Amino acid sequence: MRIISLSVDGIFQASHRGLFQWLASQDADVVCLQDLRAQEPEIADRPEFALPGYYAYYFDSPKPHTNGVAIYTRELPKAIVFGFGLPCFEDMDGRYLQADFAHISVGSLLAPQGVAGEPSQEVKDRFFRELKVHLEKITRKKRKYIFCGNWQIAYGDIDVESPERHEGESGFLPHERQWLEEVYALGYADAFRRVNTDSDEYTWWPSGLMGKGDGWRVDLQIVSRELARRVEHAAIYKVKSFSSHAPVIVDYDIDEP
Repeated sequence: MRIISLSVDGIFQASHRGLFQWLASQDADVVCLQDLRAQEPEIADRPEFALPGYYAYYFDSPKPHTNGVAIYTRELPKAIVFGFGLPCFEDMDGRYLQADFAHISVGSLLAPQGVAGEPSQEVKDRFFRELKVHLEKITRKKRKYIFCGNWQIAYGDIDVESPERHEGESGFLPHERQWLEEVYALGYADAFRRVNTDSDEYTWWPSGLMGKGDGWRVDLQIVSRELARRVEHAAIYKVKSFSSHAPVIVDYDIDEP
């Protein structure tokens, strides 16, 4: 099973850059997109946003042209879930969409940013505190999970091009990195790092231009313990730029969906 995830900085501009033509050539089973900055009525019936042979699902923010996530899947899901069910408002702000298949759930996640100062960091921290409780709870389920998305956190020094320059910045704060450490301690795993330990592997450039300025690896596919052993191949696509983020491509040794 191949899953591709990408934070698009607006689905209109990503489409203009050729995203959907590229996706159609990638033979993915599931595609997870984040940061659509458009609502379903604007895109659902337009051919430039369609992938032939795929079912498409969207979760909008109630605030127009902000956030928004999507899942394209070849197999018809058994259920679609909107949000994690967290108490915080941000959970229903077009930030998480999940497709449930027989035994596996695949989610598309856009975490809050904390770059606009202390209030926005508090919102981000609250979201992650509540999300960790949810992740702890579902470890007791037999269902397996693949959470794809823009997590707005770089985990290790290897995941930031100039780590010493960005200490103290949102996305690389000690307590944010500790949050990921605690999630991995629950049994979840970074699928990319299961098979690729190279440095110079980044998915986001704050400058907006791939390869220009310091790169960060904040786009992750985080998987349940059982799926960590099923990662066959992982890559970051950098041949063409569709946004300030690069697509993450992971192949899993599983038949579903």
